[in-house]
Amino acid sequence: MDTGVPNGQQFKLVAGNFSPEGFGTNIAVLSGCLTKQTKSSTVDLEVFVMKIKQIIWTLALLPIVLMITQCASSIPADQLRFGVEAAKLDLWDEAIFRWKKVLQNDPNSASAHNNLAVAYEKKSLWEEAKKEYDLALEVRPEDKHINANYQQFMKRYEARKDEIPKTQ
Repeated sequence: MDTGVPNGQQFKLVAGNFSPEGFGTNIAVLSGCLTKQTKSSTVDLEVFVMKIKQIIWTLALLPIVLMITQCASSIPADQLRFGVEAAKLDLWDEAIFRWKKVLQNDPNSASAHNNLAVAYEKKSLWEEAKKEYDLALEVRPEDKHINANYQQFMKRYEARKDEIPKTQ
């Protein structure tokens, strides 16, 4: 059977050097038959080797990219949970700090806006609480938990409206 390689020699794939400058210098070794090939097959081999290098780089970097994006996407969720735990301990300033961090990454987080509203309400920052409830409802108007919180807030807000300083 003719393999297209003189003397039946085959390509030998070996792990290459993984430094950026010399990456893949040993990807394809032809056991001496490269010099016996025509110029066009040498060019084809070079293109083949470059494509293999690209595939290997892609496969090498893919797990790193996926890990980074997974970590980045979990940051807002972690901050939300951290804020909830702080709120359970009556550490409202810490909770506010965490939920504001969520909003820096995701300004449309209805959960963060709702949680901030609750925190502001606990700190008697009524106007800030109303603003955050409005934002949460703007993002997720059908959310039953946000609507329930808002309805309860509005009852307390209306009852205290005369007590709320206008400069808040």
